[in-house]
Amino acid sequence: MKSINTIIFLCLVQIIFGQNRNIINNQAIPFSLIQKKDTIDFIVIDTKLDRVKPIFLFCQGSLPLPLFVKTAKEKIWMIGGGITNFDLDEIKKNYHLIVISMPKTPVIIDEKNLNESYCYIPNAEKPDKFDADYVKSDYLENYGNRAKAVLKFLRKQKWVDNSKLIVAGHSQGSKVATLIALNNKKVTNLGLFGANPFGRIDQNIRNYRKSAESKQMTWEEADERIENTYKMLNDSYDEKKLKENPDLLAWKSFSRPLINDWLKIKIPTYLAYGTNDIASALCDLVPLFYILNSKTNLTYKRYLNLEHNFFEVKENGRADYEKEHWQEVMNEFIKWTVK
Repeated sequence: MKSINTIIFLCLVQIIFGQNRNIINNQAIPFSLIQKKDTIDFIVIDTKLDRVKPIFLFCQGSLPLPLFVKTAKEKIWMIGGGITNFDLDEIKKNYHLIVISMPKTPVIIDEKNLNESYCYIPNAEKPDKFDADYVKSDYLENYGNRAKAVLKFLRKQKWVDNSKLIVAGHSQGSKVATLIALNNKKVTNLGLFGANPFGRIDQNIRNYRKSAESKQMTWEEADERIENTYKMLNDSYDEKKLKENPDLLAWKSFSRPLINDWLKIKIPTYLAYGTNDIASALCDLVPLFYILNSKTNLTYKRYLNLEHNFFEVKENGRADYEKEHWQEVMNEFIKWTVK
């Protein structure tokens, strides 16, 4: 029975592969892997697959952002999990750049089904209501399993050089990239951008404390919010409450500390973050853990006065969207991988 299912799966992959050789917006080749309970969509950032190159899998951050947006005026434009901020031509010199779609999120979304943050919403009249299936799928282990299936498929393709495998992620994607590297011995280089070494929920607590210290809120207010944060995480471990509120699943899953996982990983690891990013502020402590554990596989780059998405920060503390540095940040990582 297992062999029959495998044959059916491979046939479906080949069928979808053949159907999807069309190119989206002259930018990317789409693929779909059909599984029992999921369809995993991903794209290769290229218009033809005539060169054999290693894979660079980029794991995007949080929220159900589509890979492409269809608009009435501009037709289609690419979000691609944030890769439009990169120097794509530079990456493509050495790698096949791969991005996997968010779970239960169509590859191309009509702009009417996006909220102000470009997140996919099934009902335009409910901009804060994500697809229920996405919410139930938004947990770390699921992202890891989806990536595992994609990498297994890619490894068998004639246009893939399997001597090297780069996996990198930004923000939530850094957690996914960590899990992939932890469980896949084929990964040769790991990139972590805007990562929180202690999970996710801790940054809320640090933010409340920081707000109280700067008198943006009272210590009484901060104390109450910190206690509520403890309660929320505790509720996420209660199966009954988790069933009642599936949104807790992501908090439970992504609040897993990464530092212990990083210390288990032996391959070259690259850590890049902005000094004005509350999420990755504790990255300053990471080199201490590597020193204390006699590990020498960490390369880190601290970007001064940049925030979570590597924009410069104004005097008022807000991001200056006219001064972005993602290309610089990613190009430095690419140079590191080809040394």
